[in-house]
Amino acid sequence: MRTRPLKVALLGCGVVGSEVARIMTTHADDLTARIGAPVELAGVAVRRPDRVREGIAPELVTTDATALVKRGDIDVVVEVIGGIEPARTLITTAFEHGASVVSANKALLAQDGAALHAAADEHDKDLYYEAAVAGAIPLIRPLRESLAGDKINRVMGIVNGTTNFILDKMDSTGAGYQEALDEATALGYAEADPTADVEGFDAAAKAAILAGIAFHTRVRLDDVYREGMTEVTASDFASAKEMGCTIKLLAICERAADGGSVTARVHPAMIPLSHPLASVRGAYNAVFVESDAAGQLMFYGPGAGGSPTASAVLGDLVAVCRNRIGGATGPGESAYAALPVSPMGDVVTRYHISLDVADKPGVLAQVATVFAEHGVSIDTVRQSGKDGEASLVVVTHRASDAALTGTVEALRKLDTVRGVASIMRVEGE
Repeated sequence: MRTRPLKVALLGCGVVGSEVARIMTTHADDLTARIGAPVELAGVAVRRPDRVREGIAPELVTTDATALVKRGDIDVVVEVIGGIEPARTLITTAFEHGASVVSANKALLAQDGAALHAAADEHDKDLYYEAAVAGAIPLIRPLRESLAGDKINRVMGIVNGTTNFILDKMDSTGAGYQEALDEATALGYAEADPTADVEGFDAAAKAAILAGIAFHTRVRLDDVYREGMTEVTASDFASAKEMGCTIKLLAICERAADGGSVTARVHPAMIPLSHPLASVRGAYNAVFVESDAAGQLMFYGPGAGGSPTASAVLGDLVAVCRNRIGGATGPGESAYAALPVSPMGDVVTRYHISLDVADKPGVLAQVATVFAEHGVSIDTVRQSGKDGEASLVVVTHRASDAALTGTVEALRKLDTVRGVASIMRVEGE
């Protein structure tokens, strides 16, 4: 066994970073046995050096993250500070000075993953980021290693625990969106500013990473269609239940039927109660993968929090340290397919549309005509009305998003349509 310890620099010591440091200390002997050499925490870069950090020697703490990654004796840099800068510069500087990198930074990887991979390759170093998507769930490594010989056609999942908690609460209790969000905040599932979660930014970054790996194609955050869940109502859940469905905020990455392009999107959707993702409750995550040879696979577990995310970071740390000892590097970016990313208008799925209409003869015929004119076939219609007011719920067969958008624009122009109450895609059938 190698006796010289592998030195690790930790950038960030918040909820995740402090847990990484704790596990490195308490599991030191096991990590040594698994890696084949001791692992030593050589420095911890923080913004507030005067805060007490239990289990971390004060002399290891520094505010100069740049000097830490430039030391030259650092074997692995663990980046858990998040954001674009200074994380991007620190990671590339680490490569330049001989360190491999383990990161949990989904936003940075979704925006600049190609450049970071190129920097890692240039300096013959590893870039691992299992913790960037779905917390403790082993997902990235299975996609880029275990399924490397297979053809992945679709990746669909719940990749944000906050939004799943809120939607699950609305479904199970009948609570409104704000009430469910308030409970999520009180329990610590939602940040004081929940925008990144509830507007789908967090899930979109993860979708970009998953699509890139699954389809061997560079997919950036800007390529991902994003729609938040703040407009989902109790009425939407009532309609979903009548269809035998529930509502989830889904990240969906799929290859076109002809294999010539890919799409990546994040939005709320109705899914049948029979689908495995429908039973994912609380703040848990789950990702459903469909491939040619393996068929259907589902990965499930806690998707956020200090301990689950630290578990993924430590798994990467062990792998990178083993590579370091063996003088090798693990898999890097695979973008050989270079498939085009199609716009949202090309996506084909089913839709649930709720309309507020005048309660008088001929309205249904007018609405049906608009759908027909735009090439959108109607599957079912449900109408209810009272005192001159009526609601009309239309569920379509599969149609392109562009065709549905044109249909809705035309419906809004009808004098008999007083409003489009909601539009919800129907997935997983």
